[in-house]
Amino acid sequence: MQEKGTISINTENIFPIIKKFLYSDHEIFLRELVSNAVDATQKIKRLATLGEYQGELGDLTINVSFDEKKKTITIEDRGLGMTAEEIKKYINQIAFSGATEFVEKFKDAKDANEIIGKFGLGFYSAFMVSNKVEIKSLSYQKGAKAVHWECDGSTEFEISAATKKQRGSEIILHINKDSKEFVDKFRIQGILDKYAKFMPVPIKFGTKSESIEDGKDKEGKAKYKSIDVDNIVNNSNPIWTKTPTDLKDEDYKNFYRELYPFSEEPLFWIHLNVDYPFNLTGVLYFPKIKNDFEVQKNKIQLYSRQVFITDEVKDIVPEFLMLLHGVIDSPDIPLNVSRSYLQSDSSVKKINSYITKKVADKLAELFKKDRQSFEQKWSDIGIFVKYGMISEEKFYEKAKDFALFENIEGKHFTFKEYADHIKENQTDKDKKVVHLYTTDAAKQDAYIQTAKNRGYDVLKLEGVLDSHFINHVESKLENSSMQRVDADILDKLINKEEKKETVLSDKEKEDIKAVFEKAISDKNVTVNVESLSTDDMPVILTMPEFMRRMKEMSKTGGGGMMMMGNMPDHFTASINGNHSIINKILKAKKEKDKTTYAKQAYDLALLSQNMLSGSDLTSFIKRSVELASD
Repeated sequence: MQEKGTISINTENIFPIIKKFLYSDHEIFLRELVSNAVDATQKIKRLATLGEYQGELGDLTINVSFDEKKKTITIEDRGLGMTAEEIKKYINQIAFSGATEFVEKFKDAKDANEIIGKFGLGFYSAFMVSNKVEIKSLSYQKGAKAVHWECDGSTEFEISAATKKQRGSEIILHINKDSKEFVDKFRIQGILDKYAKFMPVPIKFGTKSESIEDGKDKEGKAKYKSIDVDNIVNNSNPIWTKTPTDLKDEDYKNFYRELYPFSEEPLFWIHLNVDYPFNLTGVLYFPKIKNDFEVQKNKIQLYSRQVFITDEVKDIVPEFLMLLHGVIDSPDIPLNVSRSYLQSDSSVKKINSYITKKVADKLAELFKKDRQSFEQKWSDIGIFVKYGMISEEKFYEKAKDFALFENIEGKHFTFKEYADHIKENQTDKDKKVVHLYTTDAAKQDAYIQTAKNRGYDVLKLEGVLDSHFINHVESKLENSSMQRVDADILDKLINKEEKKETVLSDKEKEDIKAVFEKAISDKNVTVNVESLSTDDMPVILTMPEFMRRMKEMSKTGGGGMMMMGNMPDHFTASINGNHSIINKILKAKKEKDKTTYAKQAYDLALLSQNMLSGSDLTSFIKRSVELASD
């Protein structure tokens, strides 16, 4: 039997189009061909289950091998196989899907969707790297004869009889010169590790050569060929395909180590399993996050029936959960998925919403079940929760009941608990509950200590997202405000209209203000004289809350926000009129001494904010020594 013909296509330019535009990355050819082999294998198993195939299934392992001298790559399965007529139908008529007919025939099977295979263009990805492709196939059907198909990348093909004895198909790629990089053990291994790591049928590829029968010679004696079949390269039954009740914690941890060999142990995980109104399985892990969380992204892998698609899942997974690690598998998402598809497909949108809800429910469950453990993990969990509350309104509504504030003592409170905790002492004249916070406890320690002396509580909000989180939470909390502990003097941060007596006359206030303005000589510093406690610092340097927030937001904002970020810092120097140093300055007889004392007091305020450096710090040290020696 020998037959020649022309592939049924609309244009003879189909192969250049396939090679150039169909797939953005040429390595995808191996994924497509191994996926087809997996489909064919799963179908024969299904036919056997349904009683449509009575023969022995035998070893269903898929073999991938290469011949460096001949420049060939071979993918061999023991699946359905094809007759000459099926090859003409499925291979020669591009874009015809054999899956349609297969599913129609077995439409009453409960899991018919699981056995949908794909022929057509997936197979033709082979021509991206090959100047000739061969198929040797023997159908499972009784009386079927082995067939050999060959095409050199033109629209011409040739079909002839073959001597194949084993059921299944063998695809042989004759790699072209431009693609010789693929005829390499490590290159092929890398592609298989990437795309076939969890395919549902065992796949062999390795270094050990094994002889297998390959037809008969002219004298009727068996011929053998060598194939690399040493190593199983995939885990065909990963944990996301199993029932959660059948798994132990160690199973999840082992799988995490399999995905991320050099990572720290995850905090906890969520097992996804839903079949309506869409199909979705997977496991998402909460990793330990460092403050520089950008490097943690793109760690979630997307699969379709255990075949790797991509690790760019931002349209499937909510933005705030891009920091999670793990696997998502959905047969509702095609292998050759496009960005526009992900953005518009209704199933993808439903998956996105489902994952958000599932994560919120899991966090709420952990909080209720073991609050102490939840609090211990908050430094890692918090970044997910805060990110979600900022970006997803529905998530905020769920998270506000388990999101935590942490104060400088390390105690944790829900939003409501904290409001109750500070309400009595930190409510201002307008009946607003003032939340004091620090973004750098070490740097702002002087301000924190002053607040503590007043019996005030201070929150610790030092995270990478906290500048955004503060704004968002303040807009949500009723009758509340957020004030950084160094945004102003305490009596103005929590204004209770409690007037303090001052020892200075109006004239003395004007005089001391003039002295400090001269000593500071900075147009970006406003000098005010205040009636403060004698225990307070002689000079308190602050930046208004709204201005500092705008500048911090400008780091990630744009337009006018960016302009705000380029503006110079503006501070307020509050002079404590009741401090003994101020009295010393007023009594000094020499103007030079007044300026020296004022400069010293101002530099102390700068030092308390860690804002004194270089020559200014050197001058301060020298002046301190001189003053101490007097």
